[in-house]
Amino acid sequence: MYEFLKILHSNLRWLVLIFLVLAILNALLKRGKNTEYTKGDKMPVLFALIFTHLQLLIGFVLYFISPWALNAFKEGFGSVMKNPLLRFYGVEHISMMIIAVILITIGYSKAKRHEIVSKKHSTILIFYGLGLVLILASIPWPFREALQGNWFYFG
Repeated sequence: MYEFLKILHSNLRWLVLIFLVLAILNALLKRGKNTEYTKGDKMPVLFALIFTHLQLLIGFVLYFISPWALNAFKEGFGSVMKNPLLRFYGVEHISMMIIAVILITIGYSKAKRHEIVSKKHSTILIFYGLGLVLILASIPWPFREALQGNWFYFG
């Protein structure tokens, strides 16, 4: 199960990124206009929210069943903090992703309550944009060799 969740978590990031970018681009293009808020406007915003939450849940499960986490719980987190790779996955990655999901959730909730369409788009642009920046900074990309990341992971 661990390997399946790791594959799912690694590759689901692409759906998260696609829908976040679509939601942000749509908000950027429509933020100054006071047109009707359509289903086409809501879809990428909602799917970005859904996929980020799903990604976070899978990440939480992985966090508590991964072999390194089980070792860290036994040895104490002092040993994790001394190892840059373990510190990234055990502290930095999860912390920044939680903050990103919180920002995206706040943005969705605040935008939903706005009556003025241009404010909906501005809210999405700000909160989803900040969330995307944190997510991009927290992904173990392949060009960050020390983190041993992959573009796609299949086991």
